[in-house]
Amino acid sequence: MRAVVCRAFGPVEDLEVEDRPSPPCGPGSVRVAVRAAGVNFVDGLFVEGRYQIRPELPFVPGSEVAGTVAELGAGVEGLELGQRVLAGVWLGGYAEEVVVPASVVTGVPAALDDGQAATFAQSYLTGWFALRERARARAGQTLLVLGAGGGVGLAAVDTGHDLGLRVLAVASSPAKREAALAAGAEAALDPAAEDVKERAREFGGGGVDLVFDPVGGELAERGLRSLAEDGQLLVVGFASGIIPRLPANQVLLRNRRVTGVDWGAWAARNPVDNRRLLAEALAAVAAGRLHPVVPRTYPLEQAAAALADLAARRIVGKVALVP
Repeated sequence: MRAVVCRAFGPVEDLEVEDRPSPPCGPGSVRVAVRAAGVNFVDGLFVEGRYQIRPELPFVPGSEVAGTVAELGAGVEGLELGQRVLAGVWLGGYAEEVVVPASVVTGVPAALDDGQAATFAQSYLTGWFALRERARARAGQTLLVLGAGGGVGLAAVDTGHDLGLRVLAVASSPAKREAALAAGAEAALDPAAEDVKERAREFGGGGVDLVFDPVGGELAERGLRSLAEDGQLLVVGFASGIIPRLPANQVLLRNRRVTGVDWGAWAARNPVDNRRLLAEALAAVAAGRLHPVVPRTYPLEQAAAALADLAARRIVGKVALVP
């Protein structure tokens, strides 16, 4: 099988496509013929050696795939050969096939194509976990989404709209703001041209109830200052590359709260609850309540270009590799 291989930590341009032996499919495992592999910001961090965990070299990047069941190991029930599925993998997704435990394989509703399915779980479960589990969001609340034109941000806009929140999107380009409006945002603003705090206070009648922040950097403080009384800043990630140092007095003022959102670590510790979240989110897709974007696609040979475009914020929404 062909796979994208990282042999040394460094620039994504050093990635190579190689022929590798197909892994065996043992008891309790499933072989998935990959039809699309999700490309995420964190994949580039792994390749560059900038993630807090360094995998053993060489390795195949990629943490989420979609495809069809090609082989079932002994004892696997509830899945069928040829069935369309998605799967979460620790590493190994940038390949023509993966072998994974049956517990991480889930059927795909007809409403999702392969690219949407391969780019669904990480973005939508982050938003679902942040708003439903961590924030306990309620219909009628106001939500400010930073980085709303990226994959995670768009998923948060879509999820917030589904929960009955009024959403104000912050995105850096007209195309990204247009995408956020299409996903359900009531309004969208350009952080380079408008005052985020003032617009948020106007939108929320004195401030917003929730801020979803996957960006970090200086936008994080602007988000914090945008909160209303008892408002909550959801710290999701640092796509800007800068971990902010927030002024504690702005947390103290108006009894604001700062809440961490680490879906990946939570999912690893709580696999049963995570499968429940995934089932709920996929049911919302099947019911027509959530609308994942169709990703921009690249062949395996252009994995480096896909990662570079994602890191440079040239992408609206999501990215997938298509073997």
